[in-house]
Amino acid sequence: MARKEVALLIHDGVQALDVAGPLDVFAEANGFLPDDQGYDLVLLASDRRLIRASNGMPLAAHLTFGDAARRFDTVLVAGGPALPEAAEDIDMSAWLQRWGVVAGLYGSICTGAFILGHAGILDGRTVTTHWQAAAQLAAMFPAARVEYDRIFARDGALITSAGVTAGIDLALELVAEDHGPAVALACAKRLLVVTQRQGGQSQFSPLLQRRTGDSTPLGKVQDHVMAHIGESFPVERLAEIAGTSTRSIARLFVKELGLTPHDFVENVRLDQARNFLEATDLALKTVAFDCGFAGPEQMRAVFQRRLGLSPQRYRESFRAASRPSSTCSVSSDDGQRHPSHTS
Repeated sequence: MARKEVALLIHDGVQALDVAGPLDVFAEANGFLPDDQGYDLVLLASDRRLIRASNGMPLAAHLTFGDAARRFDTVLVAGGPALPEAAEDIDMSAWLQRWGVVAGLYGSICTGAFILGHAGILDGRTVTTHWQAAAQLAAMFPAARVEYDRIFARDGALITSAGVTAGIDLALELVAEDHGPAVALACAKRLLVVTQRQGGQSQFSPLLQRRTGDSTPLGKVQDHVMAHIGESFPVERLAEIAGTSTRSIARLFVKELGLTPHDFVENVRLDQARNFLEATDLALKTVAFDCGFAGPEQMRAVFQRRLGLSPQRYRESFRAASRPSSTCSVSSDDGQRHPSHTS
């Protein structure tokens, strides 16, 4: 296999990890490959001036779009925290429409998917992005099929990744495709990461939906469920708390929160269980009981279905450095564990 030229598009406010993570994977791969089979890495931008990343780091492109009027083997667009709200970069869209889509492989890291969307590249394609921006991506580009939980998504020559460090997962996958899993594993060991992380990106995101007003029927239900999560909550009980009919409460949940009453209760149980697993040493049986699951097996089934990993694996991955034995309250919209920003 001949050397491959990888072009990574950068812009003002780019997430530095979206750039450094994938590039470091390809650079590490070069250390395990013959000189004629490695990767040549090129940063592209509108011009050669210094670009300031979202963390303040200055970056400079190797080539401008005008200099790079040719086909590359791989083209990736890095994300940035401001991209979901940013206007289209006309120069970048034009370059992607002419040269990006003719690459052997093209795609985005994190919110770089918004740049692809503005360029019309996502229409009719299955894609992903950072969990915090997935709903907005789907709303802005309704012709795209947005997968909310994927670490990365592949649709023919188009490949997109979830947030920030998921760009490393994407690059490791490409190295494995090009040179086999052994080389990808060697790169992962050098970078102290896993070649394929378990579960999707839902394990990193808060599951609880936006709160409604406390005095509304739905607000009363939300408050009661969060305060008494160990209880049973059939839809009849939720309707009684809200003072409405069962049909009305189901309609309210779908209209206001976009999910069924059953899904809301399961989200609360799951988020409470995650809090316990992260911050306490409680036995899995106790966590399951306190969170309203029928038992540890049901809790395990929900974790596997919703997060793609077991409660024990979740605890091993996210256990806090300090683990008090006291219980944790369920996070509300004001107290959820949010990343500092989206890239």
